[in-house]
Amino acid sequence: MPYRISKSFEIESGHILSKHPGKCRFPHGHSRRVEVVLAAATLDANDMVCDFKAVKLALKPFLDSWDHALAINTDDPNYAFYQEKHGARIISFAHTDPTSEVMAKTIFDEITRCLARANRQGDFAIPAGVKVERVRVTETSSSWAEYSE
Repeated sequence: MPYRISKSFEIESGHILSKHPGKCRFPHGHSRRVEVVLAAATLDANDMVCDFKAVKLALKPFLDSWDHALAINTDDPNYAFYQEKHGARIISFAHTDPTSEVMAKTIFDEITRCLARANRQGDFAIPAGVKVERVRVTETSSSWAEYSE
C-alpha cells in the first residue's frame, strides 16, 4: 500500500523473562516506545490515511493498560503471587516470556482487532481500508523488536 502513517506511544512497563539465563530473569523495567505503522491504498476525504487523533483514540486505552504494568509468563513460578498482589497491573502472557518480540506481535494483533471495530464515521474515523503494517517496540535506546505480517 502506497500511503503510510506512524503514531508512537510511550509507556513505562516492566517484565520478567523467566526463561532468560541472565539478569533479565529478574523483574526489571523499560521506558518503551511503541510505534504503529498504518497503511492504506487510498486517502480519505481529508487527504489522509486517517487522522493521528483517530489512531490515538482507538489505541490509547489498550496501551494505557500496559503503562506501569508488569508483563509476566503464566508459567513463571511467582506468577500467582504477582497476580494476587497486583491484579490489573499484571499483563499475563500464556506460557511464553513477554519479550519485546512477543509484545510487538501481541500489540499488532490487538491493534488489528481495534481497527476492525474502529469508528468509521465522524470527525475521527478510521477508514475500512486502513491496515496495520507493523509494530515496533523499543526497549532501550539501542534495542527494538518489530512484528509485521
